[in-house]
Amino acid sequence: MARPKQRTPQLRDRVLATAVDVLSHDGVSGFTTRRVAERAGTSVPAVYELFTDKAGLVEAVYFEGFRRLGRALAQVPETDSPLTDLEQLIPVFRRFCLDHPALARVMFSRPLQDFDPTPADLGVGQPTVRDVLLAKVRRCVETGALRGDPVDIAHVLLALAQGLAVQEGGRWLGGSEESVDRRWRVGVQGLLRGFAPQLRCP
Repeated sequence: MARPKQRTPQLRDRVLATAVDVLSHDGVSGFTTRRVAERAGTSVPAVYELFTDKAGLVEAVYFEGFRRLGRALAQVPETDSPLTDLEQLIPVFRRFCLDHPALARVMFSRPLQDFDPTPADLGVGQPTVRDVLLAKVRRCVETGALRGDPVDIAHVLLALAQGLAVQEGGRWLGGSEESVDRRWRVGVQGLLRGFAPQLRCP
């Protein structure tokens, strides 16, 4: 009788979900292959067979983070105001970084020596997020709400959001919720005003 296959796609999915949970609850310093294996109810060799090594596991977590963020951004509804729709992506991004700080660090800050994304990894990992953001920016440009190259605007806006999220996570953005909210608002609105069409004097 053939031995049932142990390294199944279902086990891979379970280990990956567990790895994200371990990262979220135990932080970067507590993220070990052994801990992930134990909590997933499997063995370290099984994890290595599924993901090659710890770097492969971290890489999978990295991609999963972008998939989750991309899905959250894609749920922002489209309205008759392209600029408002674009602005509404930012609170979703901010909430994701606040709710999953360790995962966001893996995605944006490279805190683990085991994994340093290559240009190819960046190209595979970020498209869902970039595509959602770029589509909203393009709609703003096409309708005249913004002026400029949509790719440039999307890159700059995402960089601003990442920087603000890091600042807020480090408690450097202000001492009160009101001041932190205001600085997010000032930053995003100020940047978008810089790309707004210039009014001509009569």
